[in-house]
Amino acid sequence: MTEVADPGSGVPAEAERRVQELRASIRRHDHLYYVLDRPEIPDAEYDLLMRELCELEAAHPGLRAPDSPTQRVAGQPAGAFGQVAHEVPMLSLQNAFSVEEIRDFDRRVRGLLDGAAPEYVVEHKIDGLSISLRYRDGALAAGATRGDGRVGEDVTGNLKTIKSVPLRLFGPLAHAPSVVVRGEVYMPKSAFWRLNEAREDEGEPPFANPRNAAAGSVRQLDPRVTAARPLDSFLYAVVATGGPGPATQVEALETLEQSGFRVNPHRRLCRSLDELAGFCQHWMAHRHDLDYEIDGVVIKLNDLDAQARLGATARSPRWALAYKFPAEHATSRVLDIVAQVGRTGVLTPTAILEPVHVGGSTVSRATLHNEDIVREKDVRIGDTVIIQKAGDVIPEVVTVLADRRTGGERQWRMPGRCPACGAEVVREPGESAARCTGPACPARLREGIIHFASRDAMNIEGLGPALVNQLVDAGLVCDPGDLYFLTVEDLLPLERMGQRSAQNLKQAIDATRESPLRRLVFALGIRYVGQRVAEVLSGRFRSLDALASATTAELREVPEVGPKIADSVTLFFGHEQARRLIEKLRRGGVRLDEPAPAAPAAGGAAAAGAGEARGPFSGLTFVFTGALPALTRGEAEEMARALGGRVASSVSKKTDYVVAGDDGGSKLARARDRGVKVIDEAEFKRLAAAPR
Repeated sequence: MTEVADPGSGVPAEAERRVQELRASIRRHDHLYYVLDRPEIPDAEYDLLMRELCELEAAHPGLRAPDSPTQRVAGQPAGAFGQVAHEVPMLSLQNAFSVEEIRDFDRRVRGLLDGAAPEYVVEHKIDGLSISLRYRDGALAAGATRGDGRVGEDVTGNLKTIKSVPLRLFGPLAHAPSVVVRGEVYMPKSAFWRLNEAREDEGEPPFANPRNAAAGSVRQLDPRVTAARPLDSFLYAVVATGGPGPATQVEALETLEQSGFRVNPHRRLCRSLDELAGFCQHWMAHRHDLDYEIDGVVIKLNDLDAQARLGATARSPRWALAYKFPAEHATSRVLDIVAQVGRTGVLTPTAILEPVHVGGSTVSRATLHNEDIVREKDVRIGDTVIIQKAGDVIPEVVTVLADRRTGGERQWRMPGRCPACGAEVVREPGESAARCTGPACPARLREGIIHFASRDAMNIEGLGPALVNQLVDAGLVCDPGDLYFLTVEDLLPLERMGQRSAQNLKQAIDATRESPLRRLVFALGIRYVGQRVAEVLSGRFRSLDALASATTAELREVPEVGPKIADSVTLFFGHEQARRLIEKLRRGGVRLDEPAPAAPAAGGAAAAGAGEARGPFSGLTFVFTGALPALTRGEAEEMARALGGRVASSVSKKTDYVVAGDDGGSKLARARDRGVKVIDEAEFKRLAAAPR
């Protein structure tokens, strides 16, 4: 009688044993080939192992498993990506551009560590797409993009197609119940050039650079497209292990290597600033020797407990720094200068260039910022200029090579009429910007909708500039509110818009109806209201209606909102056009308020309300300054008001407490000068929970 592994399954024990042997062998050879670059067997022998495993799993479907090497075969296209909330936010890094800024960072770290001498680990800053991977009981369970740092896109199926991403772990992390690791997906430069050559041969447009190619490949709805792209990965962080984890960044990288991940070999433990500077300078000179793009190096505190103690601001960890390499330069010729109209009506002079390769991509336009810069740099049509990609992203003109002039160059003047609508262009006294005065300027409309849909605003996937132009030209969209009334039938007649594309765009728009209020406030494009101010205003007023009806005086009471911002917000909401937009958004089902914050239990605290509420903070006046570790400024102020306190924007003799976060500034100095008690967020929360 044939022995079976499980009498209920009917699977022969020999078949199960052979399947387990094959999987272990294939995983080992995958790791040797894709991670360590040390293959031990020829491709033909590897193919025979894989074929045998496929045949056994086909003959015995009960043996199939999600972490089998055969499951790297891409699945069917997804209708849209799901969302994954990051338990620990994926924050951005603070940037530095000089050795002196590295020294400043080191001084801050030493101060936070009470003078202790820190050790740092320096690693390459890979120019790719950040990812987060979760493993349960050693098997890959989920993979996500960074997204906005709080919520990413579920791209598990796509990440499974990348050979250097292990489907099952071995080594120290293999038996942890839950593991979260983070890293970067990238496309090797050699593979990028081959891919572009193939695309051009097939009549498809080439990718601009390896980073765009990698990001676009991971975010394909069809995993088969991702599987066909030459992607690789480097992992660099163990975020959670569900138990004891590494104590240092050095140990974390070693743990990742021992568990089957590909880890960048170019890293160093540094115990002095000279070592740090040497590593940075070496790779600044040798970055092009690598087969992947780097735009700098990352400096991290080695001690993970110390990292936890230092914590983070609202935007970036205090224990890490990104040293960005200087922008690369190239020479080109100015073919023309045109004025582009932005969402606030500002006309920005833009140089049209002879295409030139710089910083990893082809550049044909460069900003000249404003009319004064054009005059100051004396940029003329026909000039030969040096350009750079500022921060390796935005092309700009650095200087003119005046000695190459032929006499045929022409000076440029800001037009007196808007090139998009013909309205008068004005420049207010004291300002460098010239603005279109046309209230219905189509260029302003287009740029406003592009901004509304952008990643940091409402994040409407798939709604880019070309599609916005079509929607405006077709008369389907006259303001952002119209987006929420579009139907699939409206979209189908547009160029290159099929049934699936139309449905995907409709779903992407619908998904933003429940976006946080801070995103909506930023998306409105109010002059001077960036992401931080939008967050502060949303936390203070809690609804778009309350913000729209706020007086200038009330707005000026909000910390971080000065007279210029307050006047701009009042002016924006004073227009009939803004009032119509709010009503249209309301009818379109867009959420216009923020859920009330949960206040900590505090022995009989009254319900949340204004400063008149009774509670542990009754009779106390608070001033908040700097970035708090966990709470936003708006959340902290709302908590103080909900518990009966008063919030002021400046320190006075009536101030009871100044709650100080990172970079407290002049308010912190004034509090110390006047003897006002200064507390941190932790003490503020203890006061909130203490009965009075």
